[in-house]
Amino acid sequence: MWMDNPKARCSIFAFRRLVQQVNPPIFHHIILDLPGLAFFTTYAMLALFWAEILYQARGLMTDQLRLGFYTINVVVYALQGFLWLCLWWNPNHSMLVISKLFIAVLSFFTALGFLLYGGRLFLMLKYFPLESKGRQQKLREVGRVASICFSCFMARCIMMCFDAFNKEADLDVLDHPVLNFLYYLLVEILPSALVLYILRRIPAKLQLSQYHLLSSG
Repeated sequence: MWMDNPKARCSIFAFRRLVQQVNPPIFHHIILDLPGLAFFTTYAMLALFWAEILYQARGLMTDQLRLGFYTINVVVYALQGFLWLCLWWNPNHSMLVISKLFIAVLSFFTALGFLLYGGRLFLMLKYFPLESKGRQQKLREVGRVASICFSCFMARCIMMCFDAFNKEADLDVLDHPVLNFLYYLLVEILPSALVLYILRRIPAKLQLSQYHLLSSG
């Protein structure tokens, strides 16, 4: 799952000439925006996973967390769909700015989510007894992943704001492939590869139970 979005982004990059020729132009925006939305959903699931650990460690129910996760995703995709329709109906510069600012705001709150839940989980692990099995490994894992995710989403937020108000700073200029590749390398491909590498030894079905064993150990 972690590398599906980078693969999609690389595919768009590889077929950039065809993407530029897509008509009507609204499909050009959809093709470029969809991998970013998928990137958001994928990493929001990681933040949800950490939030569930925190809630269960305190004996709280996690049903509301999952409901909130699904609700947020539905609202995000609905708003993005509405913006696409507006761009198709009235493709002016103002709508394009609003669409870019929407991605910037979304990235900002995602970064805050990793700072909040990653930071709280890091502190919870830090104050576990020193003899807890796997404490140091989990501490490093959470700290590194939270730092990577916070940094990449905050970088995207800053760059999208800059892009929205500077006509010469278009981040999706497909006829400048090197610049385009470097941007997505820094905010999507490289972070995904690093997170995948850090979490490589943890089977997906065992992750939550391992944290529970750690908290009881």
